[in-house]
Amino acid sequence: MYMNCFEEVKNITKDLVSTPSIVRSLGGETNCARKIYEYYTELDYFKKYPDRVKMLKTVDDFVDRHSTYAYVKGTKGNSNRTIILLGHIDTVGVDDFGHIKEYAFSPDKLPELLMNMDISEEVREDILSGEYMFGRGALDMKSGVAGHMHLIKYFSEHPEELNGNIIAYAECDEEDGSHGVLTGLKEFKMLKEKEGFEYIACINADYSTGYNIGDVNRYVYFGSIGKLLPSFYVVGKEAHVGQAYSALDPNLIVAELTRLIELNTDLCDEAQGEITIPPMSLKQSDFKEGYTVQTALAAYAYYNFFTHSMSPADVIKVCREKAVEAFDNVIKYTNESYKKYCHMSNIEYRELPWKTRVKTWEEFYDELEKDHGEKFRKHIFDFAKELNEKEPTLDLRIFSVKVIEEAWKWSSDKSPSIIVFFGSVFSARIEMTGKTEKERELLDSVNNSIKKVQEHCENPIKVRMFYPYISDSSFMALSDDVETIETLGKNMPSWKTKYFYDVNEVLEINVPVVNIGTFGKDGHMITERVHMKYTFENVPNMTYSTICELLK
Repeated sequence: MYMNCFEEVKNITKDLVSTPSIVRSLGGETNCARKIYEYYTELDYFKKYPDRVKMLKTVDDFVDRHSTYAYVKGTKGNSNRTIILLGHIDTVGVDDFGHIKEYAFSPDKLPELLMNMDISEEVREDILSGEYMFGRGALDMKSGVAGHMHLIKYFSEHPEELNGNIIAYAECDEEDGSHGVLTGLKEFKMLKEKEGFEYIACINADYSTGYNIGDVNRYVYFGSIGKLLPSFYVVGKEAHVGQAYSALDPNLIVAELTRLIELNTDLCDEAQGEITIPPMSLKQSDFKEGYTVQTALAAYAYYNFFTHSMSPADVIKVCREKAVEAFDNVIKYTNESYKKYCHMSNIEYRELPWKTRVKTWEEFYDELEKDHGEKFRKHIFDFAKELNEKEPTLDLRIFSVKVIEEAWKWSSDKSPSIIVFFGSVFSARIEMTGKTEKERELLDSVNNSIKKVQEHCENPIKVRMFYPYISDSSFMALSDDVETIETLGKNMPSWKTKYFYDVNEVLEINVPVVNIGTFGKDGHMITERVHMKYTFENVPNMTYSTICELLK
């Protein structure tokens, strides 16, 4: 069967887009979750089974916000096999819309306003084509959630088609700290115990786009890219700028780190013939608050690092090596500069005293624990815990730096150093190879569904093995072994005080994932837009067919 769902998914999408839900905004994510909850509770099925739909407040969160889920139990047989439909309802902000930001959530009015602005010819053509819906969240990814809502409605009216169950989870906080999905994992576990659910697959509906302007393909992605944030805390030696060679500038070391890491294709990761984008700098800064003629004492930097096959242990190892290389290069450079300056000034050259000193957070912590014992361990844990209690909204990356700064006070050796650590949320890589029965079933079901829908889609639908953007489907399974997660924790200053990746909760679900998601252009931009026919019609039909194949 091929569903005629375009108009309904379009109307739901417009309704969701018109409900602002900027991540962390007061009441926004909850308002959107409530809109979805009200949609479900109006359906006859959930009037009969009200306990099968729920608004869910996030746990261990500093923001008051909610997600919504609903599930339908099939009546075709007695199977407990269950599919999770995943999508997020939060969006990034709208400050980029400038003077028209009040229309950022108005799909009907926004195109006309954009036509009066300095936009590209491609955007202008897409507006005139009438094939796209504009608005913040239209592409990323309320249209995907809308498709799932339609499927829940359909199966609530036709449970006899399912030999098993489906649950659609519309989560908050995907764009920031993933509190929505982390809370969802606890709820999935509860449902597993209450209803006997046997989770077999997760279908995400996050957005996709072309790889270049001329790319006419549509994409379905198995698995998901992994993401880590290797970070570097650099301590230098301060001096008056008039005594430049008495200083070791941490900004120079950070600059060299960026030169060695950013866009370095040697650091691309490969699996199944697919390559990650190389690392990119997301932050570099020193800690001087105002102008002085003293060089900086410390600086820090962090970099986006995508993975297909590398574990956290692999990433921390290669980043430590790059830190050593950067430190060596800066020492060589400063000595060569000083030697040339001495020759120019006709003064005696003596080699500068700097020595390369690089430690991971694990190495630094263990060193201090060896020197100070339980006293240090308790102090740092209590410091981090109290810091989080006093400043719960503190950025996770800054939180980590503050913990390192506190630990540095305990170090007897204050010579210039680099401390390498992980500074942010861990998004696990998920690689599907067909090694398990569940993976093979999902691979086959999706490929068969693509074939069925392709005749209704004017663009080629291509399959790739890693979703190329960060998504919360990374919390649905684990391809790395548990030991590597221990390495992650040992190199996170925020571990178990502000952040914790609970391996056991992930393994309670541990299902293969596929992204059958929205398609459009310019996600997170003022010209964000979703292609309507593909997203409102082809995508729900591919998801429908996949569900029917898995639960036949």
